[in-house]
Amino acid sequence: MKKGLYIHIPFCKRKCRYCDFYSLPCRGRVPDAYIDRVLEEIARYGDNTFDTIYLGGGTPSLLSAGQVNRILSSVRYVEDAEITLEANPDSLTKENLEGYRKAGVNRLSIGVQSVSDTQLRILGRLHDRNGAERAFRLAREAGFENINGDVMLGLSNYTKKEMTDTIDFLIDNGVTHISAYMLKVEEGTPFYDDPPENLSNEEELSEFYLEACSYLESIGFRQYEISNFARDGMVSRHNMIYWKMDDYLGIGPAAYSCWNGKRFHYDRDLDSFMRDPHVIHDGTVDVDEYIMLSLRLSDGLDLTELKKKWGYALNDRTTREMYLLNDQGLLKFDGNRIALTPQGFLVENSISSEIMRNIYPI
Repeated sequence: MKKGLYIHIPFCKRKCRYCDFYSLPCRGRVPDAYIDRVLEEIARYGDNTFDTIYLGGGTPSLLSAGQVNRILSSVRYVEDAEITLEANPDSLTKENLEGYRKAGVNRLSIGVQSVSDTQLRILGRLHDRNGAERAFRLAREAGFENINGDVMLGLSNYTKKEMTDTIDFLIDNGVTHISAYMLKVEEGTPFYDDPPENLSNEEELSEFYLEACSYLESIGFRQYEISNFARDGMVSRHNMIYWKMDDYLGIGPAAYSCWNGKRFHYDRDLDSFMRDPHVIHDGTVDVDEYIMLSLRLSDGLDLTELKKKWGYALNDRTTREMYLLNDQGLLKFDGNRIALTPQGFLVENSISSEIMRNIYPI
């Protein structure tokens, strides 16, 4: 079983108008006291060797190279570990990129979202198209070859051209992995209280999603998860740990873990994390979660593995229904493996729920 480590960096220069992730304003660099607390928490879980490390946020690119080096020097990881740092284009410099690379970071995830400057202003992003292009150039010059770029679909007055322009921009700037996801307006965000005009409706969102899947496939980016596409050999190993339900530790306020078969998380509260961090137990992993996460992946749900690992089988009526959904193009079913198509991913929750309701212990 693989082991992953996620470290949440809950600081941003300014919060984007659509963002529901836990973060707080940070004018300067990340406080060293926060790094102290993170390392103390990691040490609580014993002497582990990790296969992947992911610095997420927030804005992890507010970390100094010295802070990243301190973190990576304090944890053990395998020789070929995938070590990812999320970054906003506006906070990347030649110096910090070279420092991150020297410290051991070998994968970047750069939040571009769109190459429309008007759109970026609406989203509350601090970069423009030129700033994003500069960030990619500096990243390549610093030696980064494994780079993810984010694309947000269904924005204000969105068009297919904006989508393909953004994807083409990422390709031209050397990305090896693309996360393309539909905008979801979350309660508690500025977008929820004051949404931009002409956001895509559900039908339009579905059309943009299917067009993105088709376009990415045509240019050599294989869809391996609902929202993730990669060139051959460039799948995110850290994210696969999540979806395969291997062990991962999440450290920091609002960070979630799946460790030794148990689920737990920290409060969305930086002060409590700094003062007296404790985890909230969410229970143990179960077969429903296994089904749901498996169906997020293009490889799908293996019914033989469902029997072997969990002791459950699919009833005959639902098995026949899977063949019908196969004929309708929502999934591919060979009698053992259920793998959703892009059209099926749009209704993944319904298909997952149908399967969960109709399994039985053997």
